[in-house]
Amino acid sequence: MKHPNHQQPHLHNSQNGLYFAASITLIYAAIEASVGWWANSLALLSDAGHMLTDTSALLIAALGAWLAQRRPTPRHSYGLGRAEFLAALINGLLILVMASIVIINAIERLQQPLPVQGEIVSTVAFIGLALNVLVLYLLGHSETDLNQRAAALHVLSDLLASIVAILSGLVIIFTGWTLIDPLLSLLIVAFILYSTLRLLREVLHGLMEGVPLGLSLTAIGTEMAARPGVLSVHDLHIWSLSSQRFALSAHVVLLDLNQWDNILDDLRHMLLEQYGIDHVTLQPETPASVVRSPSC
Repeated sequence: MKHPNHQQPHLHNSQNGLYFAASITLIYAAIEASVGWWANSLALLSDAGHMLTDTSALLIAALGAWLAQRRPTPRHSYGLGRAEFLAALINGLLILVMASIVIINAIERLQQPLPVQGEIVSTVAFIGLALNVLVLYLLGHSETDLNQRAAALHVLSDLLASIVAILSGLVIIFTGWTLIDPLLSLLIVAFILYSTLRLLREVLHGLMEGVPLGLSLTAIGTEMAARPGVLSVHDLHIWSLSSQRFALSAHVVLLDLNQWDNILDDLRHMLLEQYGIDHVTLQPETPASVVRSPSC
């Protein structure tokens, strides 16, 4: 039995691009955190934390690309795609802890303001802005998949956070109003929480074997039932094997069982081309074999 492997070159290229982008982001996050600590800038520290979330998102995406290349085994017949969900869950919870720490520190800074070196804040944040533009360019000019698009959204939100940090430094330079630093830090945390809660929602939905976001059980069932030779579809289930692989199982009621081979090929082709579902298990039935409850 062979496992489909036609996507491996694409996934390998995506994985390399994600590792490179993650390395750049992680190095700069460490630099920004060090400078933010030295300059007493909570905006820079929270922006560095946000860049760490970007690094995590990029690494999770790379992990997903790597896991997609792993072949199923007798012990893990679906492969190890679900490990991506578990890694994302742990990452999301750690981000929430980090965001909580930034919120507490911001409240303390609002109550007891500290001097902030605005020139340093603006300079470092401007470099971070340029870095985020570079990472977005790298992601946008490589072969993209769902993980990369999600990672790009993280980087885009961090780009906005860098703009906020620049504004914080400029306000401090020209007005001396240091409260802008913790206030804008809370705004950056809002970006982090928004992205993280969306991530956790998708992770929990996948772990609970929900219908993949973006797919409609009703629409797919209706499309299957409308194919030539198909009378109806029941016991339809759709779930995620990983963030990029979907599975479907269903009972298909036919006009003529002798046409099953052709109908099966037609359904599999339609599900793959229109919905990206590549793992399909279908059971053919005739109207007489369908068991109905007395209420039907």
